[in-house]
Amino acid sequence: MAGEYVLSIDQGTTGTTVLIFDQSGALAGRAYSEFTQHYPQPGWVEHDADEIWNVSMRVVGEALGDAKVSARQLNAIGITNQRETAVMWDRETGEPVHNAIVWQDRRGAALCGQLSEAGNDQMVRDKTGLTIDAYFSGSKVAWMLDNVEGLRARAEAGEIAFGTIDSWMVYKLTGGKAHVTDYSNASRTLFYNIYDLKWDDELLGLFNVPTAILPEVKPSSFIYGNTDPDSFFQAEVPVAAVIGDQQAALFGEGAYTKGLAKNTYGTGSFALMNTGTEPMKSDGDLLTTIAWGIGDEPVEYALEGAIFITGAAVQWLRDGLGIIQNASETEALASSVDSNDDVYFVPALVGLGAPHWEPYARGTVVGITRGTTKAHLARAALESIAYQTKDVVDSMQKDSGMSIPEFRADGGAASNTWLMQFQADMLGVPVEVPEITETTALGSAYLAGLATGFWKSKEELAEKWRLQRRYEPQMSDEERERLHGRWKEALERSKNWAREAIESPLT
Repeated sequence: MAGEYVLSIDQGTTGTTVLIFDQSGALAGRAYSEFTQHYPQPGWVEHDADEIWNVSMRVVGEALGDAKVSARQLNAIGITNQRETAVMWDRETGEPVHNAIVWQDRRGAALCGQLSEAGNDQMVRDKTGLTIDAYFSGSKVAWMLDNVEGLRARAEAGEIAFGTIDSWMVYKLTGGKAHVTDYSNASRTLFYNIYDLKWDDELLGLFNVPTAILPEVKPSSFIYGNTDPDSFFQAEVPVAAVIGDQQAALFGEGAYTKGLAKNTYGTGSFALMNTGTEPMKSDGDLLTTIAWGIGDEPVEYALEGAIFITGAAVQWLRDGLGIIQNASETEALASSVDSNDDVYFVPALVGLGAPHWEPYARGTVVGITRGTTKAHLARAALESIAYQTKDVVDSMQKDSGMSIPEFRADGGAASNTWLMQFQADMLGVPVEVPEITETTALGSAYLAGLATGFWKSKEELAEKWRLQRRYEPQMSDEERERLHGRWKEALERSKNWAREAIESPLT
């Protein structure tokens, strides 16, 4: 197909990034913008899907301007997205029927608890690779169907479409012609059987969700349709990739071989290990998820540890406490003190994800004394990112039976040299940071280019990966175990704090 560039829309939790790549894999243009976060009640998080669309198109325009190219010079568009966030809209008008309910939102915790107590855990895990948790889309969709007036009847009548944010973006890009998702996003809904590769009637019945609202599931690298020539792009550009953000980062890291692992440091952090074409089941701490599907090739799987709050803890220091003006300040603050002074921050601001799965945990800071400063809080926030990652990697190695010889890191916090060194110290293995740390957008671009023939193979793409910096562990085993042991004590203090508040909210 014609076109000299691939454009990637990385629609994240707090903002949209658009990157444009040329055929060598070099970055040609970039733009970014945040959008509004809505918090209707404690533990609830929402986004305005229309705002996401409008912000995304503005950022696309800025990226094209930065690259000095027109939409007609694009070979393909790839989309990667915040996963599990649920949006529902009117099929005829394209209007959202409610704010999108974000993956961080905990309003479904009570329903998930009921389903778990009714003995559904094993059945759900055997079909989805997931645990029953409000993190995933299932309870969010159920809540909207039960709480938005008239929505259930309209959904059952086929008037309503559901999707994760990728579905919404493709629907808008194609002028409403395509209601689709890919394997990776479908695998995060609690409705999709990842072994049989189909929507599952038993799972849908569990959440009382009608099949009429569901998108069609396609491979991650696939031409879903073209942009509407009468809309923003003023051209027909193939929309050729859809993939969940963490799977996209794994692909962008060139982790195409079984056993390779990475962590993406964003709003949350997500460690994934490629397990090949055979799904590898966890003992319960981690998730088995679909990594990607490429055309007619067999679907590939991954083990995943989803950590809900990492970069968002630093944002809280900035926006909630006002003790920093920019996230980059944390590196100098953490370096300015010789130790953590036994101050630990458990950032369970929306509960705990893997490997703990504790929806009622809440943020906790322990060890504060009169001598505690903002530097200690900044250091505690960064340390918490590394501790949570270690918890996940320990479970990943246990479940897979494989040791991880090196760990690839990407995302915004991968540029924080203090954190990356502390992460290597905590894991006891080297941490490698690539030249392009925005591997989420890179992964979706690669998949889009594969679908159109812009790039020929994964082998060609793997050769493009370049190391920026390698961090070797420097901490003694004794010190590592001491610090991690104190972290685990702090972790226990945070658990079960919000059960009463969530199950019996104040009105």
